[in-house]
Amino acid sequence: MSKIKMAIFDMAGTTVQDHREVEKCFYEAIKATNLDVSSEKINSMMGWSKILVFETIWKEELGENHPAYKSKVQESYDYFCHTLESHYETVGAKPYDGILEVFEYCRAANIKIALTTGFYRKVTDIILAKLGWNTDLNSDYLCLENTGKNFINCSIASSDVKNGRPAPEMIQLAMAKCNITDSKQVFNIGDTPSDLQSAESARVLLSVGSLYGTHTENELKDYKHDKFITKPIDIIELIKTHNN
Repeated sequence: MSKIKMAIFDMAGTTVQDHREVEKCFYEAIKATNLDVSSEKINSMMGWSKILVFETIWKEELGENHPAYKSKVQESYDYFCHTLESHYETVGAKPYDGILEVFEYCRAANIKIALTTGFYRKVTDIILAKLGWNTDLNSDYLCLENTGKNFINCSIASSDVKNGRPAPEMIQLAMAKCNITDSKQVFNIGDTPSDLQSAESARVLLSVGSLYGTHTENELKDYKHDKFITKPIDIIELIKTHNN
């Protein structure tokens, strides 16, 4: 079995504390732009590219051939973006307990660390800066060397690819940037169905669901996965098991 050479982490709900702020921003945008969408529907799309969420909702509401479809999508999305950016600029972001220890373990084991997210680049950059995780990343959001200061090696936002989750493209782009050619050397973890779906599509070695994020085991259990964990520090033991 190939040893793990890359660990790919989702952001909100997996590495970055999520107290359903993103969901609340969705609801504010939905209410402000006169949409009626259930909480179950929104929760099922968490982890997706955010513009895709509104495209999907308005497609069901109006149909994509409706003359107002594109403008309605943009109106809802713009409202959401403004609300989300304001939240992270004002409140900031915090890592889950244990995540920094996991990063340290990966760095010591020469395992590349990549973050993927359903956020678009602007919000991703705000969060990275608030956490200090942008240290030593270049203009391509890449730092292949272990400088002793950097937290991660690569950042991929949904706006960096044509198709965000549940497509495998963010995982594949992270692999390409970090010179990883074998998906069976990749560990992927996230807290949404779309995280597990993208990992399955990318054929990674180990697909893990984080149950401390936005979804319960009952909501994730029907999606293909290798393991569920209830706290970030468990990631270290999983990697050790597969690398020994």
